[in-house]
Amino acid sequence: MKKFTLLAALLLPIAALAQGTWPEKAITFVVPFPPGGPTDLMARLIATPLSKRLNVPVVVDNKAGASGNIGTMQVVRAKPDGYTILLAASGNLSANQYLYKRLGFDPVKDLAPIVQISKFPLVLEVSETSPIKSFQDYVAYAKKPENRVTFASAGNGTPQHLGAELFKANAKVDITHIPYKGAGPAIVDLMGGQVTSMFDILGSSMQHIKTNKLRALAVTTKNRSEQLPNVPSISELGYPNFEYYAWHGISTTAGTPKPVIDRLNAEIRGIFQDSAFRAQWQEIGSEVVLGTPEQFGEFTRSEARKMETLIKSLNIQLD
Repeated sequence: MKKFTLLAALLLPIAALAQGTWPEKAITFVVPFPPGGPTDLMARLIATPLSKRLNVPVVVDNKAGASGNIGTMQVVRAKPDGYTILLAASGNLSANQYLYKRLGFDPVKDLAPIVQISKFPLVLEVSETSPIKSFQDYVAYAKKPENRVTFASAGNGTPQHLGAELFKANAKVDITHIPYKGAGPAIVDLMGGQVTSMFDILGSSMQHIKTNKLRALAVTTKNRSEQLPNVPSISELGYPNFEYYAWHGISTTAGTPKPVIDRLNAEIRGIFQDSAFRAQWQEIGSEVVLGTPEQFGEFTRSEARKMETLIKSLNIQLD
């Protein structure tokens, strides 16, 4: 009788899924970065319509620290039932495993992909009050030994840091990294002239570019951004092999039943079918990128291989 009771208890969640009763309680949507940045904004944009579609609360929970590792670990350690999901970024899914010796989790083995949601160019920018008016000015200024050119980032190992280091290696310029605790304070100091430049994710700088507080010099994707069609790409300005971008997706704990993952994938993709939502999404500077969980998993593995090559070539280690 005890064996039968135990078996019934184990099969109950599967039976509930088969009957379509999932979800039955609130979902925690972990953002592994501080409030106010592009990752947080994306989670909050998705949380409201996802809550309506699933008919349960979707609560955004900011767990910042260690370049996204702390929040990611919270999801890794959660019950594999789909009630804890992660707004994952290119750092915590692909780069951090090569930046940190003691990461504490394997992003491939310990997380289950749900769907990719974004692809962001980085934008090389300076303050609107800067004497640097163009990309060519920036390179020429940086190559003069008497000039100390700095670049801000949202922290060591973030896309802002890695993108600038890749450019530094390609252009052979001496620019000094100034890490901050998040993109917000970095942008404040950039606008105030405390740092020379920043290779920022377009989503967090778009509003400041539109209001002429920051001057966009170039974007880091192969082609120009639809949101900044008058801003050239670094690729077209003499560095044809240069390309770097940030991306985001949604993952959950490994071992989560496939019907739950498929349901989340379908509902999130459904959100993006709304034209008003898509317009709002593109307003933050992101391309809309969707697909199956399997496609997101393969993309993540491919990006991890690229990051391994880049980080080892730049000899960057954070611990």
